[in-house]
Amino acid sequence: MDKKDIYEHLAKIYLDASSKRKKKSKDYPKVFKNLFFASSAVIAGLSIFIFVLFLNRTSSHNSEIALVIQPDPVKINFNFNPAKKEIFSISLNNLDVIHFKALAFQVKKVNYRNNISLRVEFINAFREKSELYIKDVGYRWQDYRIDLADFKNISDWTRMVNLAFIVEEWNTREKDGIVYLDNIRLLR
Repeated sequence: MDKKDIYEHLAKIYLDASSKRKKKSKDYPKVFKNLFFASSAVIAGLSIFIFVLFLNRTSSHNSEIALVIQPDPVKINFNFNPAKKEIFSISLNNLDVIHFKALAFQVKKVNYRNNISLRVEFINAFREKSELYIKDVGYRWQDYRIDLADFKNISDWTRMVNLAFIVEEWNTREKDGIVYLDNIRLLR
């Protein structure tokens, strides 16, 4: 072997060794990078799982499936000098409510001294009418939930025409006042 062959041989050995070192040094960051992304994905997945589990535990008691009938607050301003009752009525347009279990809403009165009972009335397409009374409406917002089964005179819930909230003269102490309704909805 002459010098040239020896140099080429050494260069080949050196270059092969140096390229292997470069490959090894490039492989380690890839491994760490992949390990980092895998561990990040596992941590994110566990975090989401725990969050969803926590949400289900905390909100399962408060969750409801509802059809909101009147989302905005409603003011029933009554004055019984000429009138004998004041009505807030919602047209249900032959709504099928057979799969709903309850009517829910919030109510309050303005004058805390006034003693008010509120009549809640459903009417279906066959002119069947059923009513219930909410006694002693408070002056702070109160949530009410009335089972539809409590409306005894309605036999067919497939074509509901009207829902009404009525303040009657004989169910108030004062001759005038204000009642607010909010978040009127049907619950499943």
